[in-house]
Amino acid sequence: MSRLELAIAMRYLRSRRGSRLLSFITLIAIGGLMVGVGALIVIMGVMNGLQYDLREKILVGSPDIRVLGYGDDLRIQPWKQLVDSVRKERGVVAASPFVLTQGLLRATSNYQEAVSISGIVPQGDSVAMGIVSRPGGTVSAGPVTSIRQHATTGDFRFATADGKRRGAVLGKLLADRLHVSIGSTLTAMTSAGVAQNPITGGYYPRLFDLEVTGTFDTGLYEYDNSYVFVDIDQARELAGLGTAVTGIEVRTLDRTSAATVATRLEERLGFPYRTVTWEAQNSSLFRALKLEKAGMGFILMLIITVAALNIVSTLTMVVRDKTREVGILKAMGLKSGSVLRIFLVQGLVIGVVGTGLGLMLGGTVGIGLDRYHLIALDPTIYFIDHLPVRMQALDVALISLLGVAVATLATVYPALQASRLYPLEAIRSE
Repeated sequence: MSRLELAIAMRYLRSRRGSRLLSFITLIAIGGLMVGVGALIVIMGVMNGLQYDLREKILVGSPDIRVLGYGDDLRIQPWKQLVDSVRKERGVVAASPFVLTQGLLRATSNYQEAVSISGIVPQGDSVAMGIVSRPGGTVSAGPVTSIRQHATTGDFRFATADGKRRGAVLGKLLADRLHVSIGSTLTAMTSAGVAQNPITGGYYPRLFDLEVTGTFDTGLYEYDNSYVFVDIDQARELAGLGTAVTGIEVRTLDRTSAATVATRLEERLGFPYRTVTWEAQNSSLFRALKLEKAGMGFILMLIITVAALNIVSTLTMVVRDKTREVGILKAMGLKSGSVLRIFLVQGLVIGVVGTGLGLMLGGTVGIGLDRYHLIALDPTIYFIDHLPVRMQALDVALISLLGVAVATLATVYPALQASRLYPLEAIRSE
């Protein structure tokens, strides 16, 4: 590309007397590309933000991998040897037993709520802190999940005055609905907690007394509205598991490698154990988000396509308007390849400018949406309280390359038309 070719290309893009319409159409083409690129960046950022935010909030109380047994009763016994075996697997940084059951929770009033009761090892316990055996010593890798970091009042030690660890940590929304706070008394009942009446021979529900020792707030409606965390021994009694547990929860070095680690664990442990990753536990949700992201990307690509058609029409009109000038240039010795490059540069400039403005527009809108929570959502429906935006460098780079490439390709046909003009015919055309 010579300086002459670049100068001519820039001159054709600028408005001159008698060709202001072409300059206006050029601005429209740049604006169309800017809107398309900006919209695509914002939407991809929103879809990435939804995936990331939902994943992080779901995994607040859900581990990367769960090791479970087969059967309807979902119990593992013995489990201590299994925990030790899981911890030795490469890629595992923490493993701990857990109990999960359903039940009813009642405060001092007659109002009661159906809740999910999760039994975990108390905070401060060596198992809860994920001490992982490694050659040459032990390494503290932290707890399996991050639920303990979201305590707003109290803690996850489940300690009560009688020393029996009857404490319960409730989600903030559930605690508000039950009108309870630290020190309040709760009554829990589960389907497994039944006993036989020795006189009538019938069965009656067993009631378990719990004491509120903390509340947590994750920002995820499902957890905050219906989850109760208790000491794992208390949960075993509530679920009627005896000395068994529901399964083993596992944290890996990297969540993206959870599927690989789970496969290795399942092969090594063998029957009757199976593994479930965080992706499998929420597969329908994340598949729907990926499909929606692809669909929205395709739809917004149509905007960029329309912008590309505007570029084709703009440069075609430029070629028609500059036919005589192109003929004179070719008669003076300008080669066809130079004419081709002149018009290709125009398309490239439109693509770069439009894409650049689109990047600024999309980045500004995306950052504003995420930082100031401009679009509020109903957490009872969407799990989150605002529309999150997370722009990834790879997506931005691909969208930028796409915008420039489409604009450049759109100039090929009109540029070829201009390069094939015969000097004499071009001069005579006007």
